[in-house]
Amino acid sequence: MNIKKMKFSAITVALFTCCNLSISAQNKKSNPNIVIIYTDDQGIGDVSALNPNAKFKTPNMDRLVNEGMSFMDGHSSDAVCTPSRYGLLTGRYSWRTLLKENVLHADGPCLIEKDRMTIASMLKDKGYATAMIGKWHLQMEFVGDVKTGGRDWSKPFTDGPIEKGFDYFFGIPASMNYGILTYLENDRVLEPPTLFTKKKLDVTPRTYRMTPPYETEKQKGYVEVAPSFNDELVLETLTNRAVEYIGAASKKVEPFFLYLPLTSPHLPHCTHPDFQGKSDCGNYGDFMQETDYRLGQVLDALKANGLEENTLVLFTSDNGAETNYEYQKKTYDHYSSMNFKGGKRDIYEGGHRVPFLMRWPKVIKAGTVVNEPVCQTDYLATIAEIVGVKLPDTAAEDSYSLYSMMKDPKTKIEDKIMVNHSFTGHFAIREGKWKLNMLRGSGGSLEPTMIVPRQGEALYELYDLDKDPGEVKNLYFEYPEVVNRLKEKITAVIKNGRSTKGPQQPFVKDNWEQLTWMKLN
Repeated sequence: MNIKKMKFSAITVALFTCCNLSISAQNKKSNPNIVIIYTDDQGIGDVSALNPNAKFKTPNMDRLVNEGMSFMDGHSSDAVCTPSRYGLLTGRYSWRTLLKENVLHADGPCLIEKDRMTIASMLKDKGYATAMIGKWHLQMEFVGDVKTGGRDWSKPFTDGPIEKGFDYFFGIPASMNYGILTYLENDRVLEPPTLFTKKKLDVTPRTYRMTPPYETEKQKGYVEVAPSFNDELVLETLTNRAVEYIGAASKKVEPFFLYLPLTSPHLPHCTHPDFQGKSDCGNYGDFMQETDYRLGQVLDALKANGLEENTLVLFTSDNGAETNYEYQKKTYDHYSSMNFKGGKRDIYEGGHRVPFLMRWPKVIKAGTVVNEPVCQTDYLATIAEIVGVKLPDTAAEDSYSLYSMMKDPKTKIEDKIMVNHSFTGHFAIREGKWKLNMLRGSGGSLEPTMIVPRQGEALYELYDLDKDPGEVKNLYFEYPEVVNRLKEKITAVIKNGRSTKGPQQPFVKDNWEQLTWMKLN
């Protein structure tokens, strides 16, 4: 199947049928279009406007910095993929679900619970056209079992984006190393993934590709792939769909919400041939330059269709840079995490401090900077306030509205607590300049500054991020009152089922070995 020759009729149909047709033209004028562009494994140092020493240029990301607002203390809720995506869409920390650590796969029950509010469902109820184009990675259920060879790709899949508030979906199920490598539209598989492939080592150490030749028989470690699937064309394909969607949406009365989770720069670093060898940072830099170009295509489409002034663009990443950031550092002197410790999977800042940019010319003053800690879980409450939706107690439990900051970057949100989470289920709590890392005392190497715990005890690290953003000097023994206060606050955040004000909410309490400092009743 040649994806470039596919007709875009489904997009047009979705835009005609998705919304409440009673919405007025005045609502179109007053409520902004909203576009969330979500990169995958991008460090904060991978934006050249934020990192003067970057070894590649990102002129379109720099446009957002220069024309909008940069949150310099902006975070994903987790240091890995699936949980951050859940947090962004629901305004709720994913560790309140059954997923206490790690990530999900491509096929299985969706992590977003039935009837839980998402940004998409909220905006759909408000009369928006809602679309997702890109990587899902919250699981969806396909008919049949790959282990028994009983797949039926002709049947619709369930529990995907369409059931979570999106009128239109085009994309792939998960990261490319997780399989079912084919394009999906709404609830259908466009080309059956009847062949199999595995990771194939690339030229750069610790990197791989998912290229042909593909095999006809499943073997250990192999994943399902469609015969025509080409990993080098995924970014181009997704972006072309997004540009087409924006063009069609511009002709409608209804405002639109477009969620565009890209597949880059996550492994495989499958750079389009047009961008290979173009940067001074190897294949990673090439892939980042392609990513920036794709962002530029979306921004240009907004401008070309007269939508730029009243469209809120949110740009961020699901977590920090993959561990090959060390290779980029040693080989090319490029610092994806800048001066922050760690990267993807880590509880340290490099694991979850990410690019966090906004542009909305109608409201946000160009070139402004916010230094307060904020999180992607805050998107839902922010958008709800912008469009005039009062959130119920059962939604967005960990979401604080940033709308006041967008209008005045000096604004502070009183009593704001932010919790970060790692691949292994470790916690960190932020309150202003203070960060308390709560690490399990079992296995693994310890940094010289760490306190060695007794078996089964928690390991704590306290840092003053104003003075020590690299998390070098552990102040645990010097500020016991701060440690105790933060322990009490994170305990309350967990037990109350929310970090915002409101009645206590239920959450999954089973199998939570990481809570070494507390017990759940």
